[in-house]
Formats: sequence, C-alpha cells, structure tokens
Amino acid sequence: MPIHPIMPTMTRRLFQLYAGLLLYGLSMALQVQAMLGLGPWDVFHEGVAKHTGLSFGTVVILASVAVLLLWIPLKQRPGLGTISNVLVVGLAADLGLAYIPEGGTLPVQLLMLAAGVSLNAVAGAAYLGANFGPGARDGLMTGFVKLTGASVGKVRTTIELSIMAIGFALGGTVGLGTIVYALSIGPLLQLMIPTFKAPVPAPA
Repeated sequence: MPIHPIMPTMTRRLFQLYAGLLLYGLSMALQVQAMLGLGPWDVFHEGVAKHTGLSFGTVVILASVAVLLLWIPLKQRPGLGTISNVLVVGLAADLGLAYIPEGGTLPVQLLMLAAGVSLNAVAGAAYLGANFGPGARDGLMTGFVKLTGASVGKVRTTIELSIMAIGFALGGTVGLGTIVYALSIGPLLQLMIPTFKAPVPAPA
C-alpha cells in the first residue's frame, strides 16, 4: 500500500514540535541551574514558585493556561503547538531541574548559561518551524499587536519588562543571564528558524 505523500511531512513536523518543546523545557532548567539570571518570563515563573511552593514547571504550566485565557478577548486561536506547549514545556523543565545540578563555579555557570540560551533558541526555532501554532506568550504578543497597532518590538518589550518587574519583586533572579538572553535570543532565533522551517502541504 503506497504511503500518502503528506505522511512523512506530518511525521517530521510532529517530531520537530515535541522534540523542540522538550528541549525548550530542558534549556530553561539549564538557565535556572546556572543561577546567573533568567529570561523575563522565567524571572516571573521563579518568583511565583518561591512564594507558592509550587515547582518551577508547575508555575510555567499554570502561567501558560492563564495567558491562554487572555487569548479569548484578543480573538486568538490556539493550535496543536499552543496546547502542547502549555503542557510539555513545564513538565520538561521540572524533569531537567530534577537531574541537572546547580553550577558550582563561575566557569561552569557561564557554560550552562551559554548552553541554555543556545538550546532555547534551537528549541524555539524547532517548535515554531513545525508550524502548529505559537506558544501562549507569543500569541499574547501578536494579539496585542493586532489590538493596538503598535510594533512587535514595542509590545514584546512592554510585556516582558512588566512581567520581569513583577517576577523580580517576587524574588526571581535577574542578572547577567537576563541581559544575555534579552540581547541574543532574537538574533539566534532569526538565524535558526530557516533551518527548522518544515514544509506544510498546501490545502487541496
């Protein structure tokens, strides 16, 4: 029986989606254990975790659900990648935190930070390139862009600075890693997305 031509493409996209989401969570754990500062959303996740006693990954999942609810008034539509992101990333982050030790010395911390940020970009490019829908936080950004007419840069900066300020007030870690992440994640994603862009069959 011949294989339908769409099947290999769909298989690749699904593999790329879930591999990317798993790696995304593990890269977050690497950055947490480097203890040099986190990206804006993870500053918030860590701060909430410290005050609630919930695991870091559980906070990631709950925050994703809360953000996804904000999609409703913004008239954003989730895809398979959106729903999968809500569940898989947080679980993968907790898995990583259970097995990845804290960086004991500054050289080790710097290596963990560099690996975490780099793998985060690879993971982001992989799951976005699979084209199953954006994560909850990316959809929030694009929703506000449509609503306000402001540029992507302004909306993203406003959201991330606001959420980071809340996280910092709650005890989330802001430091060198925060700066490295903020300056490098955009260019790294732009560099890697073409490599991971999976072909999507045209509708019949």
